Amino acid sequence: MSNLITLNSENFDRELANGTALVDFWAPWCGPCRMIGPIIDDLAEDFAGKAKICKLNVDESKEIAARYDVMTIPTILVFKDSVEVERIVGGRPKNKLADAVTKNL
Repeated sequence: MSNLITLNSENFDRELANGTALVDFWAPWCGPCRMIGPIIDDLAEDFAGKAKICKLNVDESKEIAARYDVMTIPTILVFKDSVEVERIVGGRPKNKLADAVTKNL
């Protein structure tokens, strides 16, 4: 079973309310988003029980993408207790994304 959480307008605020969460803002038509997809899946397993690893489809949740001024995808935001603490725009290697989560645990 995957530890990856799919976010939408109904569960976004609730899922990010407590603890550390990495959110991948993506779309299925985005090539770079598809390239980092397996990295996000790996992080979900690596951080199981420590941090939430989430994906948000910007085509399905435009209002959330607008709320966080996501203009380019992939954009990865790290949240701590529902507050954005880090923003990464574009693809990055797994270790860089893992470091962003770890330093905010």
